[in-house]
Amino acid sequence: MSHRTTAAPEAPAGSSAPAAEHPPLPTRKVPAGRDRRDAGMATAEYAIATLAACGFAALLLAVLSSGEVRGMLLALVQRALSLV
Repeated sequence: MSHRTTAAPEAPAGSSAPAAEHPPLPTRKVPAGRDRRDAGMATAEYAIATLAACGFAALLLAVLSSGEVRGMLLALVQRALSLV
């Protein structure tokens, strides 16, 4: 019966650690009181808030670009400038 020995994998050049050993991976800690099931909730909430802000901006643009509102704003600015 012969005994076989296997050599450990060689480390990359310039490294002193064997190739088989890896540093431990960092772990992400979940804050107390927070469950992993809602870990992505902040992203979803930001997306909904962004969509709502875009909708409000579109509505505001439509209102402000109408002829009647534009005329009122122009009259307001002209009156303010005539006072100065």
